[in-house]
Amino acid sequence: MWSKIWRKITTTVTGGAIIIAGASVISRILGLIRDRLLASHFGAGDVLDTYYAAFKIPDFIFNILVLGALSSAFIPVFVQFLEKSRTDPTKKEEVWRFSNSLLNILLIGLVVLGMVMFIFAKQVVPFIAPGFDPAKQAVTASLTRIMLVTIIFFGISNVATGILNSFRRYFSFAFAPVMYNLGIIFGILFLVPTSGVKGLAYGVVIGAFCHLIIQIPALLRSGFRYKFIVDLKNQGVRQVSKLMIPRTLGLAVAQVDQLISIIIGSTLAAGSVAVFNFANNLQSFPINVFGVSLAIASFPIFSEAYAQNNREKFMVQFSVSFRRILFFIIPISVLILLLRAQIVRVILGAGSFSWKDTYLTAQTLGFFSLSLFAQSLIPLLARSFYALHDTKTPVKVAVISVIVNTAFALVLAGPLGVMGLALAFSVSSLTNMFMLIWLLRRRVGYLDDEKIIRSTLKLIGISALMGGFVWITRYVMSLGINMRTFIGIFIQGVGSGAVGIIVYLILAVIFKCDEIKIITDRLIRLKYQFLNGKNGKFTHHTNL
Repeated sequence: MWSKIWRKITTTVTGGAIIIAGASVISRILGLIRDRLLASHFGAGDVLDTYYAAFKIPDFIFNILVLGALSSAFIPVFVQFLEKSRTDPTKKEEVWRFSNSLLNILLIGLVVLGMVMFIFAKQVVPFIAPGFDPAKQAVTASLTRIMLVTIIFFGISNVATGILNSFRRYFSFAFAPVMYNLGIIFGILFLVPTSGVKGLAYGVVIGAFCHLIIQIPALLRSGFRYKFIVDLKNQGVRQVSKLMIPRTLGLAVAQVDQLISIIIGSTLAAGSVAVFNFANNLQSFPINVFGVSLAIASFPIFSEAYAQNNREKFMVQFSVSFRRILFFIIPISVLILLLRAQIVRVILGAGSFSWKDTYLTAQTLGFFSLSLFAQSLIPLLARSFYALHDTKTPVKVAVISVIVNTAFALVLAGPLGVMGLALAFSVSSLTNMFMLIWLLRRRVGYLDDEKIIRSTLKLIGISALMGGFVWITRYVMSLGINMRTFIGIFIQGVGSGAVGIIVYLILAVIFKCDEIKIITDRLIRLKYQFLNGKNGKFTHHTNL
């Protein structure tokens, strides 16, 4: 019985969703542990400034050359080849010829760019971190050279992820990010004591290697065998090259947006780059859990509605997803804003992470929280355009948001320091979201506007009431708890947050929020699917 259940979980859409969600939560928790270890070992200072800045060159290369191809192009093309091979076994070889060709072309590109960046790291780093003094720039260049190795591992690993995803082998690639974080944690605990700051970079390399190695057994079981084939004329390679261009441009804009924060942050007080990254990592948790995951789940339904020329189906799914994201994110934004100091101190506050570091990170997180709902909606809005076969509009809007971010960051960084960078980012995110909504409304027409507006106002109202209860609870608890201890801050934060969540859910029921019913219906359907799968597979309802 257990083997049957395990097979259902690991090889079906619903089971895959469960595995991916569970692994994502574990990875995010490990990410918080990783950040706590970094903060406690080094504090928000020069070491972590160089560490975070060193990521930028490898990240840029990886996102442009690999993620652009694989996130939007590889899987659809690979699945086409796979389907043909199932009806015509003689074409099975074409599947692996295509995947090997693409893998080798990516690896050649990564190796060449990696070698160029390795040689000229000292010359490139001053453009990324112009505010660092020569010593910090030298350390950043040294860490960058070590981390460049990761792009090779991640390049192979992400091709493996695409293949395993196509075969619905979810377990290995879902837990790959978990292994990555474990590698970094290993570096902090065991390599830093012997290798100093370079131990951090070695930990990143180990994490990237583990990200790859966990997928190899499942990849081999899928039938893949490596061959050195470079076929630039391969039909699949050409298709991927054509499809990846718009997505690559979008990722390039996103990378430039992040680089701007690093560039300006490097000119501020020591530790500003580290504070910005700590706060950004904390706010990314709810965005990825709710915003990105719901956008990914909605994408195939949007695409299906467009293919069927069913505007009503598109509108209904958009409205449901939009309101569902806001149902979670608006109250989370209020909780983060009110409990930001407790969140930062509990998660990061240990060892070398001082009260000053806590204050700066908490205030920066507070400014991020102002646009949390916008950041969570942007993935959904972008995918709405992708479903309409329009990959250009989100890129154009993203370019405008980068300009807005840059302008506001330059103005606000002076008086507000690193907090100004977060406020500028929030302003640009709000600009991005409102422009996408306006343009989508013009493109598609009615988007169930009345229900969305009514629901949003209701959620804002009950979240404000919840915030009042949280503020009162936080104040009352501070009267009887020693707030100078970790336990005291933990109890105050968890207690106030728990009261807020309970009050929010009660108010949502009292005011009859539609999202409560949507969520309970989804849970019931998932339970039904899990318990009543047919022929070893769950029933897949695209309207979930």
